[in-house]
Amino acid sequence: MGENHGLRVWLFASRRHHHAAVTDSTKLRLFMLACPLLSGIILVFAFPGWDSNLAVWVWLFPLLAVLWPWKDGEGVKLRPFWRGYLAGLAFFLPNLFWVRHSSRVIGGAYDDSWVGWGPELLGMGAVIGLSGYCALYFGLWAWFTHRFARPRMKTLTKDTWQGSMLHSLTCAFLAAAAWVACEWLRSTTVFTGFGWNGLGVAMHRNLVLIQAADLVGVMGLSFLPVFTACTAWNTLTRLVFAWRGEGTCKTRIDFTIALVLMLVTAGYGILKVTAKPADSLTVRTVLMQPNVAQVDAWTGRLGEQIYQRLDKFTRIYASARDGKSPADLVIWPESALPVNLNDKFRQLPEGWHTKYFDDLLHSGEFGLLTGTEILTDDRSHVSAVLFQGHAANRQEHHKVHLVPFGEYLPLRDVPPFSLLRGVLPGDFDPGLSTEPLHLDSQGVDLIPLICFEDTVGRVARKFARPAPQMIVNIGNDGWFLQSVETEVHLANALFRAIELRRPMVRASNTGVTCFIDTLGRVTSRLDDPETGSSFLEGVLPGEVKVPRTGEMTLYARFGDWFALSALFVCVVSVAAGRLRRS
Repeated sequence: MGENHGLRVWLFASRRHHHAAVTDSTKLRLFMLACPLLSGIILVFAFPGWDSNLAVWVWLFPLLAVLWPWKDGEGVKLRPFWRGYLAGLAFFLPNLFWVRHSSRVIGGAYDDSWVGWGPELLGMGAVIGLSGYCALYFGLWAWFTHRFARPRMKTLTKDTWQGSMLHSLTCAFLAAAAWVACEWLRSTTVFTGFGWNGLGVAMHRNLVLIQAADLVGVMGLSFLPVFTACTAWNTLTRLVFAWRGEGTCKTRIDFTIALVLMLVTAGYGILKVTAKPADSLTVRTVLMQPNVAQVDAWTGRLGEQIYQRLDKFTRIYASARDGKSPADLVIWPESALPVNLNDKFRQLPEGWHTKYFDDLLHSGEFGLLTGTEILTDDRSHVSAVLFQGHAANRQEHHKVHLVPFGEYLPLRDVPPFSLLRGVLPGDFDPGLSTEPLHLDSQGVDLIPLICFEDTVGRVARKFARPAPQMIVNIGNDGWFLQSVETEVHLANALFRAIELRRPMVRASNTGVTCFIDTLGRVTSRLDDPETGSSFLEGVLPGEVKVPRTGEMTLYARFGDWFALSALFVCVVSVAAGRLRRS
């Protein structure tokens, strides 16, 4: 009887121990799942729509809890790549939700109203596909950081303060360099890349810190929040271990160094913001925003009205009064002309465009820059054309950086991409020249960036010359309806003004149409004064102060040198790690 009772007690204790182990394992699995998701969700709040200044500095902590754990878990595999991938999905799915409108517009959408299963599913497929691709780079970073940059707990918490500090700084440096490298890879690889919404862009409202973009580019700015978060995590780890009585080192010098780096960056920014303005030329500029729905642009039913209103508003703001024009440059947005400039399909009477522009340009002494398509028998271009004096005196620039799945279909004849040939029956051809356009009346170069080109620093810098220059973006964000995309586009674009130290103007079909100075400040924008909405038809006049010197910044000269250096460091670290193991 006693033996049976003992057996029952043993079985009961065994079951209880097993149940506790299963419960702990389940909790650990949930923890490993929840932390990456929480990191991605917090990061969403750093971007337009929320614009939290705090989120970019704290979002990484939950993910580090998984990648740099204080204690090895039992009963669950870490799989660092997939933890990072989860964080990436949690960030990009809501952050890129506006992408769904691109196919809905093709289906005839004017707003969020249902337009049918086909366009709606294709739109959601675009969101999921692009988010899934971008999340790969979060996964790559997580794998590298766990494998090659994870601190050793013994060194971090029980070594001398010098050894602990150096180990922490090394790990934080590698993690931050890896993040910059992954952003560079995301912005350059696979169908010309997609580099929107890096951590540097999340800092777009911090005027002081973002000034360093003229040295390291916007991707280089991403180093700072990752480096700071990693050193803060290591400092917190030491304090917790010491409180538990499991560690002896309490140094905070590594985190202090991160704060000093932040202060140095801020100091550089303060010097730039408070510096005396350079000697400059003034270009009186008029920006046009037609606010034409993409569906209406395709049907052509508003063609005559669009031509009339472009003509009317241009004359109001630029025609000569008392023999003098109140404007030097008028800018119409991308695809402003309802009919392609050469009228390849004979939609207008012969010579109609020539007469239209001659009549308009003779009303005053101003240059007119417009977006249009230039189609010939063998080439098709998305273009910007600068007219001066008369229609025959024109300079053309063809878009260099085309948008995949928008302006061309990658791997057109290869499944599953070939299934989209019905949506994109033809491709545009990329331009080959990066020569600026020249505004003769003011002696100023125009850096023409079409559509999303103003979000690609490596393209914009190719136009930089040691001469008076201003950046001109002509865009059409009508593809994304009245979504947050216009603000996201602006946040990514304004860094070109800082990187190159050239003023920037943006004329966009549906907004945001604005003036940006060389510090990346939006000095004037076209908004409804009552509602604050940027989705309206209107005109925005202003003056652009163009520095006479045409400073060639470090970024203008050497481009993404910082990101490439970070990538080199990561490659060397991986190679060294493999050599050590072998």
